[in-house]
Amino acid sequence: MEKITPQHIEQIVRKVVAGLDLQHTQGVKVGVSARHIHLSAEHVEILFGRGHALTPKAELMGGQYAANETVTIVGAKLQAIENVRVLGPVRTATQVEVSATDAIKLGNRPPLRESGDIGGSAPITVVGPKGAVHLVEGCIIASRHIHMSPTDAAAFGVADGSVVSVEKGGERGLTFNNVKIRVAPSFTLEMHIDTDEANAAGIKSGDVLAIRK
Repeated sequence: MEKITPQHIEQIVRKVVAGLDLQHTQGVKVGVSARHIHLSAEHVEILFGRGHALTPKAELMGGQYAANETVTIVGAKLQAIENVRVLGPVRTATQVEVSATDAIKLGNRPPLRESGDIGGSAPITVVGPKGAVHLVEGCIIASRHIHMSPTDAAAFGVADGSVVSVEKGGERGLTFNNVKIRVAPSFTLEMHIDTDEANAAGIKSGDVLAIRK
């Protein structure tokens, strides 16, 4: 019988590794996104007073930040959710992002949408320390997505608008399908899901999941 040498073992390992499709199992860190709101400049002044400017509390990717300011949102059932974090900077239109569980409490039926796509979305009332705003549309459940820089996208072999699946193993293993890729130079690599999705699979911020194309 031929003797197995370290060189033979190395050759076998190289062949096995070469046969693996590693590109399909790259990892991405998760950020669990709680309910929050983006405000227009007009609504900042109505809610917090004339001349008020949002004050940053924590920096986020893409030039965004979690502000010190919070608001209360009120749904169709006149049920309120307090201490909803404002994210800055200001936008052209106010947008409220909630989970499906939040929507049940509020009595609203927000559609599943990408951020920024609020046409025909659910109404909601926003209350601040200085005033209130009723939005005819603007409340959504944000669809799951992955932020990437162009360098990350090239490494993963995807492009802006690509759709992938992301897998979480373990006792509460779950596969997230229809995860959209968003690419911009200011983005860092992170997948965003809401609290309902995270709880369903026992995921917390900072966990790493496997991308499968």
